[in-house]
Amino acid sequence: MMKFYQELTLLPQDEINIYFLWSKTFQQIHLGLVEIQDARKRVPISLSFPEYKMGEKFGVLGSKLRLFAADEAALTRFDVTSRLSRLNDYVHCTGICPVPSAVKGYAVYQREQPKIGRERLARRYAKRHNLDYETAFNGKVELCAKHDNATECERMLMSYSEMPHKTITTPFIRLKSLSSGNTFCLWIKKREIENSVSGIFTTYGLSSAASVPEF
Repeated sequence: MMKFYQELTLLPQDEINIYFLWSKTFQQIHLGLVEIQDARKRVPISLSFPEYKMGEKFGVLGSKLRLFAADEAALTRFDVTSRLSRLNDYVHCTGICPVPSAVKGYAVYQREQPKIGRERLARRYAKRHNLDYETAFNGKVELCAKHDNATECERMLMSYSEMPHKTITTPFIRLKSLSSGNTFCLWIKKREIENSVSGIFTTYGLSSAASVPEF
C-alpha cells in the first residue's frame, strides 16, 4: 500500500508550454525509475495525475503529478527535486507527506497502446520489413479496407499516410525512446476502482492492475 507521496505542479510560462513541460518532466522521472528498477523491471514508486479529466472530445492530464511509495525512504532515495533541478523555474515540488487517512477512492493509471493509429501501424510495418519510417509511412503497400456494411476486407494499394486519421481522445505525453531515440506518445488511461489493489508498477510508474489513492 502506498503510504507516502510528493506532489509536483507544472508551471508553464510564455516560453514553455504545458505539453513541452510534461515531456521534459516525465522524461527525467522515467529515466530515474529505469535506474532504480529491480531485475524484474519493477519499481517502488507509482504515479498519479490528480487533475486528469476525460471530456467528450479529448482528455487532459492537468498540471499536477504525484509520486507514491510504500515508505518514505523510497521517495527520499529517488530525490525527485534533484532529478528535476534544471526545471526548477517550471516545476514546484512539495516535501514528502503521508497519504491522508481518508481518501476519495482509488484509481489505476495504465499505459494505453492504440492499435488504430496510422503512425503506429507504419512503424510496425517498417520494423517488419527493415525500412525507415518515412518510406513505410508514405510508400504504397497492400492494405485491407472494409467499407460500410461490408463483411469482408477489400485488398488495395495505398499508403499509411492516406489512411483516414482516427482521433485518439486519451491524453498522452510525448517522450523519447531510451533505446532507439525515436519520439513516441505515451497514452495514459485512468480507471477508477472502489478498493486498493496491490501490484507491480512499470518504469513509467503505471500499472494495468495496481491502484493509487485519490484525494
